[in-house]
Amino acid sequence: MQASEKFEDLVTLVQVLRKECPWDRKQTHESIKDNLVEEVYEALEALENNDFQEFKKELGDLLLHVVFHSVMANEKEHFSIEDVIYTLMEKLIRRHPHVFSNVKAEDEKKVSENWELIKKNEGKKSTLDGLPKPMPALIRAQRMQEKAANVGFDWPEWKQAWEKVNEEIEEFRQTLEKGHKEEQADEYGDIFCFRW
Repeated sequence: MQASEKFEDLVTLVQVLRKECPWDRKQTHESIKDNLVEEVYEALEALENNDFQEFKKELGDLLLHVVFHSVMANEKEHFSIEDVIYTLMEKLIRRHPHVFSNVKAEDEKKVSENWELIKKNEGKKSTLDGLPKPMPALIRAQRMQEKAANVGFDWPEWKQAWEKVNEEIEEFRQTLEKGHKEEQADEYGDIFCFRW
């Protein structure tokens, strides 16, 4: 086998590795999940360093994980790489009605608002649904702020927000006094949900 630029050849290569390589054959979704996270951070580091040669390699490693997980899923008849691609394309078309339908979106703010509305119509209970629990806390808090701002939970003046911050700090203090662990986590998270 030789390297090529064809996606199908990459899928075939991973299928061969799953049959012929003892290490690749032994892997499961669970056994390589941490590697997937590591590859994301390596790609981010390359991007932050403006190192596009390294970024290209790290994107390749991420693509390998997408293909590898898809090949493993196909072996168990859960889904195929084609299913992954179709599902992604269908979602992108559905969530871009300003491109593929007659919905108007004059700027990126309107696109973000529409995106959140469409996600909610897909069955999300709230704007914050879909944020992964294992995501690092500060990154999760930042994404919460961005999502909240997309639906108008934002203040133009810091003084207005400061009153709300004090209110949330007081609620957190009260949960500490009561010793309610679950409520403490929720209230502490609320403190981080502010966009200044």
